Amino acid sequence: MPNMSPKKNEMPSQPPEVRNKNFREVALGYTEEIALDEAARCLNCKHKPCVNGCPVNINIPEFIKKITEKDYEGAYQIINQTSSLPAVCGRVCPQENQCEKYCVRGIKGEPVGIGRLERFVADYHNSLPSTKVEKPTPNGHKVAIIGSGPAGLTCAGDLAKMGYEVTIFEALHLPGGVLVYGIPEFRLPKSVVQKEIDKLKDLGVKIILNVVAGRSFTIDELFEHGFEAVFIGSGAGSPRFLNIPGENLSGVYSANEFLTRINLMKSYQKDSATPIVNSKKVAVVGGGNVAMDAARCAKRLGAEEVYIVYRRSEEELPARKEEVEHAKEEGIIFKLLNNPVEVIGNEKRFVTGLKCVKMELGEPDASGRRKPIEKPGTEFVLDVDTVIIAIGTSPNPLIKMTTEGLKTNDHGGIIIDEETGATSREGVFAGGDAVTGAATVILAMGAGKKAAAGIDKFIREKK
Repeated sequence: MPNMSPKKNEMPSQPPEVRNKNFREVALGYTEEIALDEAARCLNCKHKPCVNGCPVNINIPEFIKKITEKDYEGAYQIINQTSSLPAVCGRVCPQENQCEKYCVRGIKGEPVGIGRLERFVADYHNSLPSTKVEKPTPNGHKVAIIGSGPAGLTCAGDLAKMGYEVTIFEALHLPGGVLVYGIPEFRLPKSVVQKEIDKLKDLGVKIILNVVAGRSFTIDELFEHGFEAVFIGSGAGSPRFLNIPGENLSGVYSANEFLTRINLMKSYQKDSATPIVNSKKVAVVGGGNVAMDAARCAKRLGAEEVYIVYRRSEEELPARKEEVEHAKEEGIIFKLLNNPVEVIGNEKRFVTGLKCVKMELGEPDASGRRKPIEKPGTEFVLDVDTVIIAIGTSPNPLIKMTTEGLKTNDHGGIIIDEETGATSREGVFAGGDAVTGAATVILAMGAGKKAAAGIDKFIREKK
């Protein structure tokens, strides 16, 4: 019998007053009992609208049906047919705007907790004793992947399953890209990311660390070394700033630097070789998931007051609803309809405040959101000692600068064929944030999957 409850099962989690003082995972995951109850809410629709909302086309009703049968490993294998990172996606994908958005149960109530069930299944599989993965028969062709973020890992996994010899080139000292340097431990434990990466290594994927595309090597050199195709999944690691007075003061961070110090360099640990300033009052400028991550990290580092400063209203916040709710529960203060105009400093050039002006919403702009307009005479100074700028990132220009014939758009994103991921340079493909600018993990994965199919077609047609 289907469970016709209009509400999805709550996710067990650490209490707010406890979790805002530690970096352990906030969401604790469904128990078997909760997962079975939630899976029973799925109507197993024949037309599967939820699948159409998934960028990697997971057969959602089928894996949920396996859960109701208590065949959790069978459920994992269904997910694994199209997704290389299920334990990651179950934690950080914006399901409310994708698969769950199209769930029939959402018409008269809440949709099925698809993401929470995906996490349950992936965590079950990862808890089992490791089994030896049978490597696919080699097909004799080599492909290079630049970047080990979600786009690169997905492209590598799909190609490895087809028998390609795949090598990933990563600039940092750990693989994972934004999954390790951008998303905090309390949202995505790094042990989870490492397990997903280990599975790719078991398939034969090689990962070379500490090499920077455009500096350590060029794309031309990869072709000279026998690679028949190259996928660029280098992400968008170049931070954007507000271009207001005072942004060069001590105590102003880009969200990229702030989060990298915390997530990758573990600056919250007492013996960290990469410390971070001990802030008391912090302003985070921006309203996306990265802004929420930075604010929640600042709180965990001991800041007494942490503000989200955003020039639009709560309705326009681009961050996931769940992340906004968690931030509020943890004591983050939202200063909405406020826009920074200057970072204030003292004679020693340390931050002492953030000057803002109040805003009101006018008519919708080109993005469809109502345009924020300054209210004259409403300037005020927010008393803070640290300012974190979290208003987006752009692709790093190094690869374009060292690759002849690679076309990019006005924002530095690589121009591709939407169907195959092919760039203007023969044999070179791209996807993820290197193309779109900062976006979601699952969209990057979808781009990596599409490019893998495009690369396979390209190489087969060249035989």
